[in-house]
Amino acid sequence: MVVTAFMNDDHGRMDLQQLKYVVEVASSSSFTRAAERCFVTQSALSHQIAALERELGQRLFVRSSRSVRTTEAGEAFLAHAKTAVAAADHAREAAAAAAGRVVGTLRLGVIPTVTAVSVPHAIARFREAHPEAGVQLGMGNSDALAAAVRRGELDVAMLGLREGVTPSGVASRELARERLVAVVPSTHRLADRQELVLEDLAGEVFADFPAGTSGRAQSDAAFAGSGIPRDVSFEADSAELILGLVSAGLAITLLAPGVVSAAAADAVAVEIVGGPVRVEYVAWDARAPRAVATAFLRIIGLMPRGDDEAGPEESSEPASSVS
Repeated sequence: MVVTAFMNDDHGRMDLQQLKYVVEVASSSSFTRAAERCFVTQSALSHQIAALERELGQRLFVRSSRSVRTTEAGEAFLAHAKTAVAAADHAREAAAAAAGRVVGTLRLGVIPTVTAVSVPHAIARFREAHPEAGVQLGMGNSDALAAAVRRGELDVAMLGLREGVTPSGVASRELARERLVAVVPSTHRLADRQELVLEDLAGEVFADFPAGTSGRAQSDAAFAGSGIPRDVSFEADSAELILGLVSAGLAITLLAPGVVSAAAADAVAVEIVGGPVRVEYVAWDARAPRAVATAFLRIIGLMPRGDDEAGPEESSEPASSVS
């Protein structure tokens, strides 16, 4: 049996490039942004998708002046298009790996408060070692990033979880752990203290990450466990914004000391005796890690192999060497 893997649009048969265009348009909800990502003109991309729609006899996208969305047929087609594009990428990467090269794009997700690894320096070292590889960097909360790794949408993620909670459904390695500190305005009544306990913070107004996120869970669990009510009047996704609220005298907060020391906020960090602990992890898909993922883990002093590999639902010991 002969199978034609790549077919020419000029003869009315779909090719891999058209599938990539469909995936990018669906991902960005925009023909303009998809064309930019694919390094082609919008007219060329639109022409190719229109030709594909004529071949299929189905509209894949509904276009309006403000957005683009997939049709029911488009959603059905998209699932298979993603599989085909991913398979082609993996085939190319496997061929390159056999020749000792690392190619492709590393999809890296990080929490905004990562401190265990200098992400810019790690990326610089990765690119220096593997100049043919690229990096797609995104930020989010730990739960969303771990879910993206499980779905195969990210290759590696840097997470921050409260003590006693480990990433589920992914391979992981502990990178570091820090006890949170209280961060108060420089004029606050507790600013001169060397240390304090959670009870000292009763009645204060707090700024914190949104309820339900991993960044918030550390503090919520600590106060709930101590039976101390807490007034979180301000919520923000960014540690920088939270520290800005503290500097303005509007609230206090609990953050990892590494996050506070890296900021230029007009605030004071005070140790909390027996306070909550945040544990940072690196997570990846152990079932079939891409070459770019393995290469990046090696760059930061980790590499999934043999008995050192932490399988899904597991976490190994803290890494001994992380740059």
